Amino acid sequence: MSPGGFLQTAVLLLVLQLVCVSAADADQENGTVIPAESRPCVDCHAFEFMQRALQDLKKTAFNLDARTDKLVLRAERRALCDCMLTNSLG
Repeated sequence: MSPGGFLQTAVLLLVLQLVCVSAADADQENGTVIPAESRPCVDCHAFEFMQRALQDLKKTAFNLDARTDKLVLRAERRALCDCMLTNSLG
């Protein structure tokens, strides 16, 4: 490539870059921009998600605890009934 062709290509790329950058800036100015103060931050969303997940875990733990209590009572009742049957037969 000749030095003149290289220079023309470089200038053309520079102009193209300037046009693209100015077009991008114009798009940002024309669009509606929400101020940072009114936008919820990513950390807030993560905190809310973790809070909901913790509440779900608490509910699940409570349900498992209740089911475990029922199963323990059922097992104790069976053991008691088996014990009573054994004592009455013996």
